[in-house]
Amino acid sequence: MILLPVPKKQEQKEGYFKIKLSTMIVMAPSCAPGTEVYAKLLKDEIAEYAGLEVSVTRGRAKEGDIVLEPDPALGEQQYTLAVEKDSILIRGGSLSSLGWGVQTLRQVIRQCAGLLPLIRIEDEPDLPNRGFFHDVTRGRVQTLPNLKKLVDTMAFYKLNQLQLNMEHTYLFRDLSELWRDETPLTAEEIMELDQYCFERGIELVPCLASFGHLYKLLSTRTYAEYCELTDSDSQEFSFFDRMAHHTVDVSNPGSMELILGMIEEYMQLFRSNQFNICADETFDLGTGKSKALAQEKGRDRLYIDFISGLFEFLIKNGKKPMFWGDIICGFPKLLKELPENVVCLTWGYLPNQRDAEVRTMHDAGAVQYVCPGVCGWNTWVNFMSGSYSNIRKMCSYARKYHAIGVLNTDWGDFGHINQPIFSIPGLIYGAAFSWNGTEIAFDELNRQISILEFGDHSGRLVGCLAQMNELNSFCWRDTVMIKEWTQKGKSREEIAKDFERKNIREKAHYNGELDALEEEFLTVSRSLDAGHKAIVSAASVSFLAIRVWNQVGQYILSVKDGNPDPEKGKELACELERCLYYYKKNWRENSKEGDLGKIEDVFCWYADRLRDGFSI
Repeated sequence: MILLPVPKKQEQKEGYFKIKLSTMIVMAPSCAPGTEVYAKLLKDEIAEYAGLEVSVTRGRAKEGDIVLEPDPALGEQQYTLAVEKDSILIRGGSLSSLGWGVQTLRQVIRQCAGLLPLIRIEDEPDLPNRGFFHDVTRGRVQTLPNLKKLVDTMAFYKLNQLQLNMEHTYLFRDLSELWRDETPLTAEEIMELDQYCFERGIELVPCLASFGHLYKLLSTRTYAEYCELTDSDSQEFSFFDRMAHHTVDVSNPGSMELILGMIEEYMQLFRSNQFNICADETFDLGTGKSKALAQEKGRDRLYIDFISGLFEFLIKNGKKPMFWGDIICGFPKLLKELPENVVCLTWGYLPNQRDAEVRTMHDAGAVQYVCPGVCGWNTWVNFMSGSYSNIRKMCSYARKYHAIGVLNTDWGDFGHINQPIFSIPGLIYGAAFSWNGTEIAFDELNRQISILEFGDHSGRLVGCLAQMNELNSFCWRDTVMIKEWTQKGKSREEIAKDFERKNIREKAHYNGELDALEEEFLTVSRSLDAGHKAIVSAASVSFLAIRVWNQVGQYILSVKDGNPDPEKGKELACELERCLYYYKKNWRENSKEGDLGKIEDVFCWYADRLRDGFSI
């Protein structure tokens, strides 16, 4: 039987518990308010997978019932599950851990329907904080219903913290320039999501860019004066520049007031007593308007003084600050100047990620989360093998260096082109390895996820998805960079030289392998439960996108070599436009418009150039 995360202790005996028409889900009288949500989740699982409508009540249980009961003898994050012949008993040391016991039983029911094996489980996580960090800023703003689906998935795998990366896609009341051409999340949507998370044992932690990564804010006419760089309001949009710029000018006294005003407005929407100010990748600091001040005091001093002001405000307002640790890792001794309760988020996303940064922060006395990634950025389908290796290593570093949590990240660099469903395997890798250090091989874990999450009886679905990423020869980041370099006047020779370094020539066979993989995927799709077929559409669009862009890369090579086929170029332009049509349709099924128009611009720019003969 598949249980994810793997429980710490489990025993199975001979025999079965039968869910009957008379079975009831009984909440003990001592159950806390909110237990009803978990009882309803269990009731719905039984209806869907066992085909039986059972009732929920509160009071004394009878033989044949499923009982939910708090147990003060258990730790706050401990639960037990006992499936006996005549009853099922779930106990938890808190409402949240009682809910984790329910999630485990749901996983059993999902596989065994109404005839459940007799098992006893005693379980608790290795790490108290196990979160997912989802980018709703750099391209894709998921709709509220889809964000709720994300929360449901997180709860099913016992994650207990969610952060939404926010830069400019929240509707700040007095910052209309910031969101006027966006489709932002509203205060009502955030508060509704906060309530939804709370009811499912998940803390929705506010997260707001407050130092670096304020490209949109600092590009407006009103707030450009607070940008470290000059003329930030006169630059054309660039995916690359949005990643690399802009940073707040700390030499301007109004900068702190502006950022604190945004934090104050945003933090009111959340129950959480934590707040992530981000403060990462402050690339421009000390290079423009604050250059003289940086020469006088040092860039490290400018950085630490500004974030200290933000921390002071948050602590004064009863919040525990969090921030990304990439900058302070360069001068860890200054950590001693920060308040004791500040949490450092130490990230690293390589498949063979070293432990140096986590170790440095540990040795400097930081309270830290370790932050791996699901590796979906700049890809049509996530780099799952890299994500698996990265998450497994980083979770092991969290244990080794006594981190208090893991925050698994899903960034959206260059438009967040991958469909959200392709990040779910990475989310589950994080849930599994942050709960329990038990090693599960990549292929085996993918098999388990295919069955448990996607209803794939063949167990091959996630393995197919993982191979898709490996067959993309002309990747999205390179696609965008050629367009932006061309528009910025970079020389053809430099662009051509960079393009040649991508080794696209050696990957001409990829589309043949992709066609074979798509046939395998469609064969696997026959094994999917009816309720899980939506992934077929998402994968089909991604197969198409990878195939077409691979062809574009090969065509650019033919132009560079002096033997292009103009008719082939026109055919490719049509294929790009057809792909774009299906992609936009797929996007709008789960997301607001967001940066869809900017992604569309890239497709159309290439289509126009293909019709004109395309030259680098």
